[in-house]
Amino acid sequence: MRTPDPHTQASLAAAIAEAVRDRDERVLRRLLARFAEQAALTDLPALRDAIDTTGQRGDHPPGTR
Repeated sequence: MRTPDPHTQASLAAAIAEAVRDRDERVLRRLLARFAEQAALTDLPALRDAIDTTGQRGDHPPGTR
């Protein structure tokens, strides 16, 4: 299984956030499709770190998400 580059994941998450802020549905749908493709290629903890908007990395205590 191929593991996506964490920098690519982080920039994809940032682009998704920007599309949400801009209310650009066409771009958001395209980015979410790419994100779903990456989700199928990686493990859940790496994916969670890529979309972490709190600035924290690693495991989160239960109930903080």
